[in-house]
Amino acid sequence: MIEWFIGLNSIQQALIATLFTWFVTALGAAGVFLFKRMNQYILNSMLGFGAGVMIAASFWSLLAPSIEMSKELGIVEWVPPLIGFVSGCTILMGIDFWLARKIKKSNKVHRSLLLTLAITLHNIPEGLAVGVAFGAVTLGIQGATLATAVALAIGIGLQNFPEGAAVSIPLRREGFSRKKSFLIGQASALVEPIAGVIGAALAYTMRSILPYALSFAAGAMVYVVIEELVPESQKNNYAKLATIGFMFGFAIMMTLDVSLG
Repeated sequence: MIEWFIGLNSIQQALIATLFTWFVTALGAAGVFLFKRMNQYILNSMLGFGAGVMIAASFWSLLAPSIEMSKELGIVEWVPPLIGFVSGCTILMGIDFWLARKIKKSNKVHRSLLLTLAITLHNIPEGLAVGVAFGAVTLGIQGATLATAVALAIGIGLQNFPEGAAVSIPLRREGFSRKKSFLIGQASALVEPIAGVIGAALAYTMRSILPYALSFAAGAMVYVVIEELVPESQKNNYAKLATIGFMFGFAIMMTLDVSLG
């Protein structure tokens, strides 16, 4: 099974990895068939763990390879990472600002649907990050390994589980059927395989933009973690579990990146 996956090209690997992240979202959305509310300490722990993985991956799997590749291309090594990182943060911030204005003017059903849109838009850079990570492996970028690309996909998948529940369960409370709530919840992550394939294809065919793509994905991921995952994971009475989850996620991803990079 492992040999089969290794033998695939980066686009195929990215597609499979992001289909996994979509599948975990669907599992979270399926909670609407079982619960009116998901167990909060499990959700907080998973959000914290996913946030830790994504922060560690943002540097070791995305920014560090971006810096190394900039050197190889003869570009001032800090310029592409800076441009890409700031662009990723800024674009996600603009999207959040627009959505926040829309949500304030909407009724409860519209707010639930806008939440779905917000999570869908946030899933795009996550899929892109996985795609460019696999693309960087194919190109032999220093610090980019198949193991760390897979670990990144697993980390994103774990934090997608509560996101799926965060979409489907509120929709159910607003009067949607369980089936419709589930379908909308899982659909919020369908953009990840699309973005993953695009990211891998761009990295594979347009080497010169890869430093910018890697750092863009890092900036977008860091923004999502700080703006969404960390505050959400600190709610209720299980903030310490989320913090512990974050530390474990960060430590595991850092260890994988450094030892296998």
